[in-house]
Amino acid sequence: MIISRLADVERGAQYLAEVEPRFADALKLTGPLPLRRREEGFVPLLDMIVSQQLSVASSDAIWKRLEEAGLTDRESLRGCDAEKLRRCGLSKQKVRYARALAEECIEYSALNTLSDGDLVTRLKKILGIGRWTAEIYGMFSLGRPDMFAAGDLALQESCKILFGLSARPNENELRARAEPWSPWRAVAARLLWSYYRVVKTREGVR
Repeated sequence: MIISRLADVERGAQYLAEVEPRFADALKLTGPLPLRRREEGFVPLLDMIVSQQLSVASSDAIWKRLEEAGLTDRESLRGCDAEKLRRCGLSKQKVRYARALAEECIEYSALNTLSDGDLVTRLKKILGIGRWTAEIYGMFSLGRPDMFAAGDLALQESCKILFGLSARPNENELRARAEPWSPWRAVAARLLWSYYRVVKTREGVR
């Protein structure tokens, strides 16, 4: 099963509310959760690389400049002058990542056949893609219902607040805490991000 429509998210949210009372309380504040599905392929993966460790506003501004320069598809990036990408706002490091992705021969449709673990392993072989980016791609572009980007700082902070923890859990601690939320951990992430925006009155993920 994949998350492809709002009814899938609602089903997952109902399950989470039943297994964890704090999620039921959070849902009263957040209201219905968003679908957050994206397309598959090169462009959304590049977008995720661009947005790494940036605010929503900053990543949106850079992406807009890349679009205006015609530098968001694989062919335009292959062999593209690094300075053109720098003028769009990419750091030297992300210029390397973007060009590495463009040189990588990925059969994107075949990624659908991989298990969650194998998907992460495959994508991590690409320069600039770590576990967070691979999991975000799996959650939003492939609709994987049980993937969970435990390294996300907003998720960690949201969990700390919702569960009344004395300190923000690290990636391993949050991953362990999320185990009982299976098989809907991707919906739990949507809920925690939505809750974070409510309690912090700020943007979460793109």
